[in-house]
Amino acid sequence: MTDMTKSQADPFGGAVTLAGDDRVVPFQVSPLDIRGRAIQLGPMLNSILDRHDYPAPVAALLGEAIVLTVLLGTSLKFEGKFIFQTQSEGPVSLLVVDYRTPDAVRAHARYDEELVAAAMETGDVTSEALLGNGTLAMTIDQGSHMQRYQGIVELNGISLEEAAMQYFRQSEQIPTIVRLAAAEISTPGIDGKGFQHSMRAGGMVVQFLPEASDRIMIADLPGGDLPEGTEIPDIVEEDDAWAETRALLGTITDDELTDPQIGSERLLFRLFHEHGVHVFEGEDIADKCSCSREKIAEVIRSLDEEELAEAFEDGVITTTCEFCSTVYKLTNEDL
Repeated sequence: MTDMTKSQADPFGGAVTLAGDDRVVPFQVSPLDIRGRAIQLGPMLNSILDRHDYPAPVAALLGEAIVLTVLLGTSLKFEGKFIFQTQSEGPVSLLVVDYRTPDAVRAHARYDEELVAAAMETGDVTSEALLGNGTLAMTIDQGSHMQRYQGIVELNGISLEEAAMQYFRQSEQIPTIVRLAAAEISTPGIDGKGFQHSMRAGGMVVQFLPEASDRIMIADLPGGDLPEGTEIPDIVEEDDAWAETRALLGTITDDELTDPQIGSERLLFRLFHEHGVHVFEGEDIADKCSCSREKIAEVIRSLDEEELAEAFEDGVITTTCEFCSTVYKLTNEDL
């Protein structure tokens, strides 16, 4: 654990090993009663994206989804999976991200090329515009012998950040702030020739966890039967520590969340140096798909005779994993 306080003139003068890319950084700011996790994604993200050749806005949106999934999934205290999935009517109709403890991530997106191209022409490529109306489901799976928990949030023109915060408000009722960002960057190519393009993503989840439970009270969500346009007065006074936290997090720019020269620890120091921020040992994550020849064969064997007959072409069934793009070819003998 590293304690970065305001008494340190240079908290990164060699005494601290920075987490770098693809490593979740848990932290705590005791004077503000907050805990959280931060991350920047680089090589791992591009390892996933390079297999699919997504348009830049789709890649950025999937990058934000991966950041959110990793930040929430790495908080699991048991062996299992955290599954993020959107289904919507916008240009990007499907996002799926799986996180398997302790470190495995896989993801893919489904989109309409023409609709995405049209959005790029108009410049309307926010997550709200790309997703449109639909649902976001976040599922915690502890294995076949345990009941799944699933929280569902309606996507009605809101960003992934807003949807995630609504999820926490509905499911945990703990004051939570989520910040997500993704950006395409260009770096000089080999020997200074041309430029190489890659995607970066970053984010932070912060929760207010005071010992006194009455301090976390928040206004109830309004019922669905109120007339349209009705204003709901917020009669719950916000705790001073949480108000300060929200103000500090409101100063974060997207560039700070993705810039490799800043990193998670430097950003945390910028935000909370006046109070002192405790940074805990980070957790590495990796691009790992769970598909296998045996699993694919098991799925094919579950088909009925008619479906199985249609699947064969020249005596071979060919299938491609949507996540990692691995191609599997199976014959009747293999099955």
